[in-house]
Amino acid sequence: MLALSKSKTLSFFVLSAVLLSSSLFAKESYLKQTHNLTDEQVYQQIKTNLETNLYTLPPRVQGHYAIRQFRMTGDPKYANGALIDLLTIAESQAYFACNLNKPHFIDDESALAASLLGHKARGLARKEAIAPYPKFMLFTDLLRFSSRIDEFGFTGPCHDLLFSTLKAHDFTASFTDNKMIESWAAQLINYVYWAKQIGVGDYYQAYKTAFINTYPDSKDATLSKAQYKNKIYGMTHFIFAASGYYQNEVEPKEFQWILDYFEKNLDKIIADTTEDISTEVGISFLITGHSNHNVTQKVKKHIIAAYNPETQMIPSPKGRSDLSSGEHRNVLAMMLLNWPETLHPGPYLNNIPSTKKNLPRLVNVKSDQNTLDSKQ
Repeated sequence: MLALSKSKTLSFFVLSAVLLSSSLFAKESYLKQTHNLTDEQVYQQIKTNLETNLYTLPPRVQGHYAIRQFRMTGDPKYANGALIDLLTIAESQAYFACNLNKPHFIDDESALAASLLGHKARGLARKEAIAPYPKFMLFTDLLRFSSRIDEFGFTGPCHDLLFSTLKAHDFTASFTDNKMIESWAAQLINYVYWAKQIGVGDYYQAYKTAFINTYPDSKDATLSKAQYKNKIYGMTHFIFAASGYYQNEVEPKEFQWILDYFEKNLDKIIADTTEDISTEVGISFLITGHSNHNVTQKVKKHIIAAYNPETQMIPSPKGRSDLSSGEHRNVLAMMLLNWPETLHPGPYLNNIPSTKKNLPRLVNVKSDQNTLDSKQ
């Protein structure tokens, strides 16, 4: 009896500890704000921190920040950061695209990229998902490289070989496989839009149908937190990709199913996802023309409360304030807190004096950009 009593007592304390831990670490709809800063002050502090330290960050991160700030402000001072991105991407495309007709190159490079996905749960799930699609990793990298170069107003090295290779490949199976969607939801909708952007295929309706079938709203309660995050992250990227990543506003009609879902489930989204994803939900309403929507205002309050004045950042879910890994989260917060009246496509680097004279010789100006350049 004594042993049983001790067992019950121990069980009680274990259960209490679990419940207490859950209550301490579960995210409420709104964090308790520990400062009195306005949205403008939070914006300016994050901006100062990032721009003071920008050149300590990897080229990819510098480019990510500069491209978004150009599209928010139109300020040509950010064009050189985009040029860094172009230089990096063009070099990568030169290697991968120009070797596409080399025997075994496609499968070998895809396998190498797959091996770098890691050994944690997400990496292992992604490796399993792509197993039936041995060309997936390389071909989707080519979509990323070529679409980014296209956004800047160019075609990249070996463009014709890249184009013919990707156009001959049918992405339907890999884009609509439910295991793939469960592992790559946001990335897949990016690839869908990039494939259409560069003219190698239109997979949008097939992907949308497969996504909804993989994540029906009626099954939300059965999703793990990781899968719920993947679902919401994928939904935001439908809208982001349609905007060309903040280059143009998006007509809300096509995405009303997403906007309605976000509005109905906002408290759960804030509680069960991350600040990155919550911020993207708020920005989804801004991109679709809802500048003062209640969802965006609620997300703003949450993000301001999450801000840490000591580190001048929105910290990671684990409380870290690393600039390199946290740039994505924090530039999103800047965008949410200071959304412009007008978005700025590009930057078209051939039309900006500070970048035009430093373009890599690996790229060629698109004909429509030559026309635009001659009119300016």
